[in-house]
Amino acid sequence: MAHSKTKNSLLLLLLLVTSLSFSQNITFQGIVKDTTNVPLEMANVMAVNQVTKAVDSYSITNDKGKFQLSLKANATYSVRFSFLGLKTKNLTIATKAENISQNITLTNDATELAGVEIVREMPVSIKGDTIIYNADSFKTGTERKLEDVLKKLPGVTVNADGEVEVEGKKVSKLMVEGKDFFDGDTKLGVKNIPADAIDKVQVLRNYNEIGALKGLENNEDNVAMNIKLKSGKKNFWFGDMTAGVGVGHIESRYEVNPKLFYYSPKYSINVLGNFNNIGELPFTIQDYFKFTGGFKNMMKKGGTNFNVSSNDLGISLLRNNRAKEIETQFGATNFSYNPIKTLSISGFAILSSTITDLETKNQTNFLGEDTETIVSSENRNEITHQKSNLGLYKLSGTYKPNAKLQIDYDVLAKQSKQDENSDSNQDVFGPNSVFIDNQNIVTNKKQDPFSLNQNFNIYYTKNDKNVFAYEMQHLFQNENPFYNANLETNPFPNRPLPFDQSENLGFQNQSRYDINQNRLVKTNKIDSKFDYYYMVNPKSNINITIGNTYSFQSFNSDIFQILDNGSIDNLKSNSKNQVKYNFNDVFLGLHYKFLTGKFTFNPGFSVHKYNTYNEQLGTKAEDNFYRILPDVYALYQIKKAETLTYNYSLNTDFTDINKFAAGSVLSNYNSLFRGNRLLENALSHTHSLRYFKYNMFNFENIFANISYSRKVNPVKNSATFFGINQISTAINSNFADESINGAANYGRSFLRNYKSSLTIAGSWSKFNNIQNNLPQSSESFVQNYTLKTSTNYKDLPNIELGYNIVINDYQGTKFYTKKPSVKLDYYFLNAFSFVTEYEFYDYTNNKKTVANKYDFLSASLIYQKKSSKLEYKLSATNLLNTTSLNDDSFSQFSTRTSQYTVQPRYLIFSLKYNL
Repeated sequence: MAHSKTKNSLLLLLLLVTSLSFSQNITFQGIVKDTTNVPLEMANVMAVNQVTKAVDSYSITNDKGKFQLSLKANATYSVRFSFLGLKTKNLTIATKAENISQNITLTNDATELAGVEIVREMPVSIKGDTIIYNADSFKTGTERKLEDVLKKLPGVTVNADGEVEVEGKKVSKLMVEGKDFFDGDTKLGVKNIPADAIDKVQVLRNYNEIGALKGLENNEDNVAMNIKLKSGKKNFWFGDMTAGVGVGHIESRYEVNPKLFYYSPKYSINVLGNFNNIGELPFTIQDYFKFTGGFKNMMKKGGTNFNVSSNDLGISLLRNNRAKEIETQFGATNFSYNPIKTLSISGFAILSSTITDLETKNQTNFLGEDTETIVSSENRNEITHQKSNLGLYKLSGTYKPNAKLQIDYDVLAKQSKQDENSDSNQDVFGPNSVFIDNQNIVTNKKQDPFSLNQNFNIYYTKNDKNVFAYEMQHLFQNENPFYNANLETNPFPNRPLPFDQSENLGFQNQSRYDINQNRLVKTNKIDSKFDYYYMVNPKSNINITIGNTYSFQSFNSDIFQILDNGSIDNLKSNSKNQVKYNFNDVFLGLHYKFLTGKFTFNPGFSVHKYNTYNEQLGTKAEDNFYRILPDVYALYQIKKAETLTYNYSLNTDFTDINKFAAGSVLSNYNSLFRGNRLLENALSHTHSLRYFKYNMFNFENIFANISYSRKVNPVKNSATFFGINQISTAINSNFADESINGAANYGRSFLRNYKSSLTIAGSWSKFNNIQNNLPQSSESFVQNYTLKTSTNYKDLPNIELGYNIVINDYQGTKFYTKKPSVKLDYYFLNAFSFVTEYEFYDYTNNKKTVANKYDFLSASLIYQKKSSKLEYKLSATNLLNTTSLNDDSFSQFSTRTSQYTVQPRYLIFSLKYNL
């Protein structure tokens, strides 16, 4: 009942604010033309209130030259019309209660220089491929970091992982004053750059950091973002220092968060720190594994997919960054230095140490050969303790002696040390939920992997018609995961004849089964590519590519048992692996890009010579073959900001050494995997279609994409189940895997103070495996619907309403998560900022066996006078003291639903000092 009253009150507040806004405004509209009567697209129109001197409304004309302003009735405005290369026109109007319609003509102005931005006060302006947002036009006073500012910009979204999208396209690089912020990582930027330092946000569309290749490659989906700082933040140190203390359920709480920045034309320095036990994770294990450090996939047009897989042991990851207990220590620094005009040196170091406690309840249902019948199930209550130390270090250099030559070198080192101990109680059930057995399971996972990436590039423009590019990357990776499972029962007892005796490992009967596994996997991989671009004419070019991928891997593993008396049993020979694997791909590619009318085409193909061999068990298995792989890119430029893009590619997919090792490997305490040294490659057909439209006139943003993939001869699993325990091997399936992924979004900002969006996403997959010697086909269908609307007033409370529903359909078992949310922020009395956020979750499944309703409420009150360097903050997390949350997942043989214990209510008082 309380929840219902709260929601009704917030809705009433929103309706009241909306009605007041509509009732007090009139519309001023018209068409902006030049002296030849041609409508001007992308002209800037801005209305300044003559009394308050504030920008009350602004508009950018559409393709028909139309503008529309929402102005207050009975007020006087100075309206400015501007367009690059034409004379700016100022018009004074006095509004009444009626709407106004008037056309505007802009005349030539010989004093205007092309490429100069005329109206710098416009909230949003366009300059070529760059959208420029004036940050102060969207700030309301409650913003504290870049993320808060970006969320209020039209056409910009920021997700929970710190990933930024503009016009539906992911921002691939984040810069500050033109310098990479931690090599363009958006999460570190949006979570740490202070909002009060931001002057402008520049969105760079069709971005290519290699100027010589712009226009030669397909950059239409590449987006970067550059943050321009306020003048008082340049050539000066700025930042803040936050310290806080609080109370939790049992222990006291703390946070220390220093940030320091310096930017000048010659060098820049960023220093970040975060030490807390309140659940804030500035850098997660997921961030570590996906952090590329600016390294790109240079072989994306090569037609070959050979990815080095990670032997990360499946260290448990946090759900929504929530756990029973989290304590983290984080430090990072980033620098750039230009000792001379032609040389730029940059680098960063990131260190993170996290201690995490997890408490989960898992229910796993194992499916029969028909993929619908539950043949067995497992309930497991698990307590997990993790220690994770992560380190990343990068050094980069760029040398540009002249406009024709650029040389780059990068080196990135990643090292981590992770340790996870878990203790769980397991109950096993057969068909119809008949109890079979229970046991206590203790596991330990350890790993300290290391990787070193190097990148060397040369770009040379001989003249207007000839461009050369050479790129090379080297990866060295060393992984040494250790796994220990201490069990009450033997998960893999010796199977009598006529079962395959290679499945028997020879575990001895003991009071407890102490099973251990060492693995050591080393990888050396070199990618090199030479490109030659010949400009046939201004609208077409030919690209010739010569490339090579060479990889050498070694895989050594050993399963052994520690007996009750402390001695070690090395088990049978099939519990060992000693494998060497070589992969070599030499290819020649040819692409022709040309523009005709509104169309851009870039068809091509590549000819490959493949060689693979693996050495194990005293023998070699080798494969050599040739293949031609076509690809097509087509772009239809419907209008200036409306496109339709199609891509097709035929790719050869190769697995790495992990699937070739023929000896047994423990995937989990109840899962054994044996590789197949005779595996063949797979062939993937991928089609994608993307529609995009962005209207600066009404800030309407529409995008939709759909992709279809069909993989022939895929590498799949053949699994034999003994209750919930399985032994599997890799095979090439005679049946193709298929998947369809799609998403659509409609967003719009209107009347300057409102922003709404609707997003629909879906993913369908069909997989084929073998279970207990019978073919099995399984499907999954995931749907995600999100509706959001928000206000952005400077002198009224602002509200954001959202509703999200996720439907996960795994072979007829459906899980539903419905999440309404509301966020309220208000800056008042020129000193106070109040922000509160509420989320309600309704988690169920269609079989009514799982149901959980929970909610999260957070709030903060900040006091800071505009002239003061001190900020006082009182914040609270999980005010409703919710105890757990849920999620689910699907594998090709089972479905899982889990419940996670989360941190209790925390009250934190903090003090921040702004430098």
